[in-house]
Amino acid sequence: MTARTFVDSNVLIYAHDADAGLKQHLAAAHLRELWTSATGLLSTQVLQEFYVNVTRKIPKPLAATAAREVVRDYAAWVETPITPATVARASEIAEIWQISFWDAMILAAAEECRAERLLTEDLAAGAKIAGIEVLNPFQ
Repeated sequence: MTARTFVDSNVLIYAHDADAGLKQHLAAAHLRELWTSATGLLSTQVLQEFYVNVTRKIPKPLAATAAREVVRDYAAWVETPITPATVARASEIAEIWQISFWDAMILAAAEECRAERLLTEDLAAGAKIAGIEVLNPFQ
């Protein structure tokens, strides 16, 4: 991948979930490719969701110290802060494209950092929302 690609929390979570099977391998491969090409992007919302889920909600949770290290590593992919303007834009995206507010927050953050693609399993693969192409890394 050479396009600027925003990563949703589900992809980051699967990459660190030892019980995710094939999804873990696919998610990890995509993340490695994004590291190599220096085209990975995400937001503080993604890091927050990642931390809570991998320390509390997956079958074999990560230790808090390990999860914090992942957060610190991926902080390099955060280019823009979440602001009130991000929230307002997310509300517009949610209304226009009839998606959840939280998915719209991901898209608003992706839009702010000029992402061309979004890796997620939460939206329809192939859709173009707010000018961003949705890709499902597990298909």
